[in-house]
Amino acid sequence: MQLTVKDIEALKLKGKTEAQLNDEIKMLKDGFPFLKIEAAATPGHGIFVLDEKMENQAMDIWNQFLASGSKVLKMVPASGAASRMFKDLFSFINGKDEKPSNDFMKKFFKEIEKFAFFNKLNEMCIKLYGKSIDSLMKEERYKDIVKALIEKEGLNYGQLPKALLSFHKYLGEARTSIEEHLAEGAQYAAGKDGKVKVHFTVSEDHIPLVNLKFEEAKGKLEHKYGVEYILSTSIQKPSTDTVAANMDGSPYREKEALFFRPGGHGALIENLNDLDGDVIFIKNIDNVVPDSKREDTVKYKKIIGGVLVGLKQKADEYCKILSKGTPDDEKLNEMLDFLHKNLCISHDGTEKMSSQEKADFIYKKLNRPFRVCGMVRNEGEPGGGPFLAYNPDGTVSPQILESTQIDPKNKEAQKMMKEATHFNPVDLVVSTRSWDGKKFDLPKYVDKATGFISIKSREGVEIKALELPGLWNGAMSDWNTILVEVPLSTFNPVKTVNDLLREAHQ
Repeated sequence: MQLTVKDIEALKLKGKTEAQLNDEIKMLKDGFPFLKIEAAATPGHGIFVLDEKMENQAMDIWNQFLASGSKVLKMVPASGAASRMFKDLFSFINGKDEKPSNDFMKKFFKEIEKFAFFNKLNEMCIKLYGKSIDSLMKEERYKDIVKALIEKEGLNYGQLPKALLSFHKYLGEARTSIEEHLAEGAQYAAGKDGKVKVHFTVSEDHIPLVNLKFEEAKGKLEHKYGVEYILSTSIQKPSTDTVAANMDGSPYREKEALFFRPGGHGALIENLNDLDGDVIFIKNIDNVVPDSKREDTVKYKKIIGGVLVGLKQKADEYCKILSKGTPDDEKLNEMLDFLHKNLCISHDGTEKMSSQEKADFIYKKLNRPFRVCGMVRNEGEPGGGPFLAYNPDGTVSPQILESTQIDPKNKEAQKMMKEATHFNPVDLVVSTRSWDGKKFDLPKYVDKATGFISIKSREGVEIKALELPGLWNGAMSDWNTILVEVPLSTFNPVKTVNDLLREAHQ
């Protein structure tokens, strides 16, 4: 493709190369292959279900790990505005009905006092209209109440990030999801020195507001939990934005310039790569509960942390042995057994390998990033989640897949999807160092063939958008992945404003 002067300038601004641009255009033209799966990961076949003794062992390992002075970090993807959370409210104020006419809006107004933001919203209504929420409802001015919540002149909840919304009520105060993540971190990720390191990825526009919230909340929560917070933020790198295309695959332009879009949460592999910790927890911004409901969350965070540390220590021990030369067949078979039983990696060809080939194969598999992922029982429709998938090197291992990565025309694959017992709540703990303490270069472990294309509307024109391999999907494809069942009580996402009315958030 012949680049214009404007194109070259745009690439320079983004920090992208011409080769990257050409790769993206090729992907938009050619699309992505579906992944070949062997089976849905299920208990005993890819997913570990721990008994009480195993859980206690894992928690002991975790507590010893913290006591040893190891560096623990918590990473919270918190970019983007909460506009989707208020989709029904936007529809209501833009619709014809003056009163709530559907179940969603009826519930919103019936239980409005239960929201943690109620007092703030009431004050805003008095400021804007000189009347309380109760008075406005009596006058059937429902739209005015919603406007005071989501529009710019009011609390602006429709444009703020989820990180800054009041999620939970406490005696005399309300806490945002940021504050709940800080509280949670204090309960399982405080180091030997009492420091809790938490990193949020946020939109550039929101950094000043997030920093203000840090200043406001830090001292109060440090006092409550007896810890010291080390807080940091980063933004999604401009170099991870992807070029958009017309429906025929040619680059989409506006005012003759190439048009780029954010590449999705897979872009955050770059942010994770910049973080330094022995162990890093990853959890979405909206999956938090108040103090009174957090017991299971804290317990299972320690459990998956302990599982990770225990397995990583064993893998590092084997890597150290392998680095000194080829061990005897008995030791090699012990290591292959560990790969198969503990990491669920299978490979039909190992019997035909020489001792040296076996040693090389084992070392390559063990000396890469590790992650333990909490998996929740599927109580709704099957979709994206844990599968045993084929890798480019012929091995089969656990992967977290989106339903878009599985061929809808492949009856066998669709049958496997229906057999899925668990889904992915995005509850991860990872290790990004090699056995000798060096940091892995995480982008090298991304499977670039696992991105996907979505169709978006841009000023009335349909365009192709390129989504990078997802952070917990293809971006971690070439990692050691251990799937552990965790209870549904640890998964309480807030996708719509009314989710805040659920028992877990009250």
